[in-house]
Amino acid sequence: MSISNMSFLGRIGYLLQRYGTSYLKGAGTTLVIALVSTAIGCLIGFVVGVVQTIPVDKKRDSAAKRGLLRVVKIILKAYVELFRGTPMIVQAVFIYYALLDVIHWNNFTAACFVITVNTGAYMAEIIRSGIQAVDIGQTEAARSLGMSNAQTMFSVVLPQAIKNAFPAIGNELIVNIKDSSVLMIISITELMFQSKSIAGSTFQFTTVYFIEAMMYLILTSVCALILNLIEKKLNNDTTVSLPMSSTEPRSISYIEVKEQKGANSDYVSR
Repeated sequence: MSISNMSFLGRIGYLLQRYGTSYLKGAGTTLVIALVSTAIGCLIGFVVGVVQTIPVDKKRDSAAKRGLLRVVKIILKAYVELFRGTPMIVQAVFIYYALLDVIHWNNFTAACFVITVNTGAYMAEIIRSGIQAVDIGQTEAARSLGMSNAQTMFSVVLPQAIKNAFPAIGNELIVNIKDSSVLMIISITELMFQSKSIAGSTFQFTTVYFIEAMMYLILTSVCALILNLIEKKLNNDTTVSLPMSSTEPRSISYIEVKEQKGANSDYVSR
């Protein structure tokens, strides 16, 4: 029986039986690109987001330090605006072909690089907003206990900022799984590329892209379920011990930051 004479479910079964390996290969490539790029992009976003929130103290900081920090912030702001303000498909084509003769890289590396720098730009704003959402009173309390700016950021502010921003961070992974479909423009054999090839061979466009849509839905649903479990764990009551300054009395060895669901964080000194 010709595939065109089969029922809709029959065509789905036929395509999965004949092209199932191609679908799975494409889904695997999509997932690898999304996971690797999101992980590295998160690291870039953390660095950029933290640098953008570094305060400038006109009394303590030298003019050279203030000037350097201002230049760095301008460069990072330009990076964020550039990759947030242009389509990923344009970024993929431009970056891949512009650097092809210089780096001689393959399209898989280029695809990971494009999604990584794109994710880093969005993550920088997510982390920056997460840091700014932390109550300023907690920063002041940490500083009053003798903690430096770096200690305050990494021991007090950043853990809470990551917790606040985690839903948006998880959403970036789901977005990257779907947005990886535009990378077929540089011949990445991900799920969209494989589906387009199968559709071109069988001319069963509706059935082929229905299967593709279901596979994207499965990938994003599984990732969303895992992310929800991690988020629930993060929302449980947590206690973080923070070292005190060496100038403080030995009897006051640490402070505790207790975060309870639905309540503001409190500092308790011992």
